[in-house]
Amino acid sequence: MSHDAFATWIGSIGVALLLLAFALNLSRQLRSDARLYTTLNLVGAGLACYSSWRIDFMPFVVLEGVWALVALAAVTRSIFARGSAAR
Repeated sequence: MSHDAFATWIGSIGVALLLLAFALNLSRQLRSDARLYTTLNLVGAGLACYSSWRIDFMPFVVLEGVWALVALAAVTRSIFARGSAAR
């Protein structure tokens, strides 16, 4: 098995973003319905998914891929909800 340093860096950044969102939410500094929270989850999960794909670890590709898709849906819903509220 080869070590992929790039995947390690990308995955570490992704996990750091996920943990940042989690910690800010637990400390009540960021609500779970805030766009920043869902964006941090989207980017973090996307990076972690890509990193897992690079190292060919499919269980986490599925986990992080689904996490990113759910976060994308939340971000999209937030954008359209704010857009329709402004009309």
